[in-house]
Amino acid sequence: MTMQKMRATADLLRQPSAGSAAEFEARQDALAAELNRCMLSRPDVDRLIGAGNRSMMENNSHNFFRFMTALFHGYESVVLIETAQWVFRAYRSHGFQTSYWPANLDTAVGILREQLSAQAFAEIYPFFAWLIVHIPDFVSSSDEALAAGPAPSHGEAPHS
Repeated sequence: MTMQKMRATADLLRQPSAGSAAEFEARQDALAAELNRCMLSRPDVDRLIGAGNRSMMENNSHNFFRFMTALFHGYESVVLIETAQWVFRAYRSHGFQTSYWPANLDTAVGILREQLSAQAFAEIYPFFAWLIVHIPDFVSSSDEALAAGPAPSHGEAPHS
């Protein structure tokens, strides 16, 4: 999918209400901790993330929920797309497998369904669904970027 088409679909997402964004923000650390607990309990976790990357995965979970909190307070489709592209490229360069993201995002959705109010979940779920649907696009984009040269270092911000 071209960037323009991806942007068109991301532009359809609507910023959650202030109440739902605040609820997500209040629970972001607990959500990240539960996601890490679930992912670390998987027998295939090391195959998904690569040997020696457990702490990187745990940091990613916390950073992911912080990023989503910021996004829910001021949604911009380009920020969502460019950040996701950077994440796929950077984490794949450290050994994360493409199968990590479906496992991670599906697990996150289950946790959100259990721990958020019905209203907050209904307003926030579309962002996670959008990411899940576009995993193949981010894999393709990161394949191209990784073939083109060295990946950004861990912690380096995406470039606009």
